[in-house]
This record gives sequence, structure tokens and C-alpha cells, in this order.
Amino acid sequence: MNATLIRHSLYIAAIFGLYLSAAMLIPALADLYYGNRDWQIFAVSAFMTGGLCLATAMATRSGPPPFSKRFGFLLVNILWLVCSLIGAIPFWLSSLNLDFSEAFFESVSGITTTGSTVIVGLDNAPPGILIWRSLLCWLGGIGIVGLGLFVMPYLRVGGLSFFKMESSDTNDKPFARVSSFTRAFILIYVTMTVACFIAYASLGMSRFDAVNHAMSTIATSGFSVHDSSFAFYNSIPLLWAATFFMTLSSLPFSILIIFMVRGRLDALRDPQIIVFLAYLVAFSVATGAYHRLANGVEFHIALAHSFFNITSILSTSGFMSEDYTLWGPFVVIAAYVTSFMGGCSGSTAGGIKAYRFIILFNTIRSGLNRLVYPNAIYAVRYGRTTVDPDTQRAVFLFFTTYIFLWVFGSLAMGALGYDLVTATSSVITALSNVGPGVGHVVGPAGNFSTINDGGLYLLSIMMLLGRLEVLTVLVVFTPVFWKQ
Repeated sequence: MNATLIRHSLYIAAIFGLYLSAAMLIPALADLYYGNRDWQIFAVSAFMTGGLCLATAMATRSGPPPFSKRFGFLLVNILWLVCSLIGAIPFWLSSLNLDFSEAFFESVSGITTTGSTVIVGLDNAPPGILIWRSLLCWLGGIGIVGLGLFVMPYLRVGGLSFFKMESSDTNDKPFARVSSFTRAFILIYVTMTVACFIAYASLGMSRFDAVNHAMSTIATSGFSVHDSSFAFYNSIPLLWAATFFMTLSSLPFSILIIFMVRGRLDALRDPQIIVFLAYLVAFSVATGAYHRLANGVEFHIALAHSFFNITSILSTSGFMSEDYTLWGPFVVIAAYVTSFMGGCSGSTAGGIKAYRFIILFNTIRSGLNRLVYPNAIYAVRYGRTTVDPDTQRAVFLFFTTYIFLWVFGSLAMGALGYDLVTATSSVITALSNVGPGVGHVVGPAGNFSTINDGGLYLLSIMMLLGRLEVLTVLVVFTPVFWKQ
């Protein structure tokens, strides 16, 4: 049975690998258009990986797999690992002279929409490489939303969404009614990307910059075509436009899907939207006011930069308009704290996510009430919905495992020679898929190019763990998973 599951998983991963290989022809054409010789690298990579994936698909082809939780767990892990490896090939073979640890890190960062980078000199990088980075995060964003909406809720490890709560199909067949919702999601995703491109281009970006930043913004990835990110443009209107699209991409796509498919807007009552927007506004206004008072910056400018950078962190986008760690210690602490929080379920944002904080808070409140009235019954609610005990346990299990991995990863980075701030910040920014951390090494003014090979592989694992909701990966390494 386990061999059959692996066979089916490899087949599906090979099919997705074929699509990713075909996507390499887009940056190849870009390099060819701009006269860069790296087009050959992308062409060779496309045919090499495409041929390998085709051979794998033919060798593992069989009947349609029966969906089960065990198959879902295995498929998600194999699919993301295979796509990360395929995505690394052009980076490894390109004129950037990256070693494989750097190439793999860059690919994982794109696929997981983290936005951390090891590339120095983005302003002069080959156009094909810049397009490839943006494509990886844009395609990764599609897969992430698909997992959050249609797969994770049924694996009982995450992805609570309004779509899940409103669906009458709550058995182990998550693909029974997926086709109409998938078409609606793809249409919404593409429309948002085009709208973002138009906004950026009309506000002063070149078309090349606008298309790259639009893909990265909607995927909440934060890959830029400039080392200085949005600081390169020195434009307040651009900051507000990016803030709007980063916020929109952090909200549950399920709401827009339900509106398109069923014509309903009552999905806006999803409590995680209110909670996410509340802490986004609170942190943004607080840091903006602090920046104004501590550094004498005009309030409207301080507010624009504050909203942009806090939204970038909370949406786990990873863009930056200034080195906000220079604004003062309060802002550094705020940036560190918000790195844990994240956006909404069913979006491209990472982090712990707002719905878990809601369930965690209500569970603790219910427990405290029982200490006073032990015989009373206090239901744990998420909006109007009662949260079942299995979901409560899943939230607590996720939260404790998340903190454990952060501590373990920080200790490992410390063992590799990194200081407290660099170690703890780099791990949480990888685990939450945020992008930049704090400190002079991995902060908004730096990047991950000075991290050694061991650190890059460790952070790559953390990015995958965070993007796949932690428990989805860890369960595959338990002995009970492989028992017949």
C-alpha cells in the first residue's frame, strides 16, 4: 500500500514538474529578447527536467489514486520538494555562479513565497533570472491557496476557511466540487495580478518592473528586481498601491470565490478578517506615530512607510521601503513580533494566521471559565460556528510545534556560529515565510548571501515546514504513518 501511495505521488509530482519545466521557456524567451546568453541555460534546464519528469510520469502511470489522508500528506510533501528541486536548476546553472545550497534556498524561497534571497546585485541580474524568481513565487502562490482551501482542511492540520465551513461536503473527498471553485480562483488570481500590474505601471514602474512586482505582490512573496526593493522608486503612491494589494492578497480567497460562484458577500463575516485587519491597523498606526515622534518625519510620510512595511511583514510579503530597524527599538520589536502572526487562512500569506489566534484565545477563555464554574458548558466558537475538539487540539498542536521548531532552529543556527538576533530572526522569518528578518545580517537592508551552506539548508527546511503547515511534514516522519 505504501509503495502504491509513493507511486501515485511521484506520478502527480512528475506532471507538475512538466508544467514547471515548460514555464522555464518564459524566462528563456525574456533572456533571448534582451540578448542575454542565459537563455540557453533555461532552454537546457527545461528540456532536461522536462525529459526526466516525462520519463518518471510514464514509469509511474497507473489508475486514478483513491484520495485518503495518508495519500494527501505524502503527496503534498513530495510535490513541494520536487518543485523546489526543479526550480533550483536554472539558478544553479546560471551565470550568477550560485552553489547548490544557494540555488535550492532561492528556489524554496520562491515556491514557498517567502521572498528571502541570496542574490546580490539584483539591479544588474539577467532578466530571465528575475522573471524566473517572480514566476516561482506566483505559481507557488496558486498552489498554496489551493492547499489552504481544498486540501489542508480535510487533513485536519490547518486551512480553516469560510469555504470549508460553508461546504456541505465534509467527508474525505475534497475534490468532489473543486472544479468550479478552482476556475473562479484562477480567474480572481490572474485578474488581481493584472490589476496590480496596471497600478504599478501607471504609478511610474517600467513594464518589466511592474510585471515582476505584480506577480510577487499577489503571491505575497516580496521578490524584487532591485536590491533596495521599493525604496528604489521613492514614491509614496506606489507604497499605498502595494499596501492595498498586499492586504487584499492576505485575505481569504474563499470569500472572493464564494462571491463569484454563489454571488454572496455575507462571507465577509469571517472573524479572521476582522482580527487580521485590526492588528494590521494597530501595529501600523503605532509604528507610524513612533516614527513621527522619535525621528521627526512628517506624519503622512511616516504613516505611508509604516503601513507599507508592517503590511509587508504581516502579509509575509517581504518588501521594504526603508531600513525600518533604524527607526528605533520599538519598531524593531514590533517587526519581530509581527513576524510570527501572518495573514488569513486560504490566502498566500504565511505565519501562524489570524484564525488560530481566535481559536486559541477562545479555548483559553473557555478553560478559565471552567475553573470558576467547573460544571458549566462553554463552547469554543469561531464566529457562529462551534469549534470541535479535534480542531482545538490541532491548533494547540500546531502552536506548540511551531514554537518548538523556532527554538530548535535558533539553537541550530547558534551552533553554526550566528548571534542571537540573526539566529532567532532568520528562523522565524523562514518558518513564517516572511522574507527579511531583523539585525544587520538578515534585516531589511541585508540578505542571506552571507549565511553558510548548513544555515541555508536549515532555513530551506524551515521555509518548507512553515509553508506546509508544519504538521503536514512532521507526520510523514512518524512510524505510525508507514504502518499498513
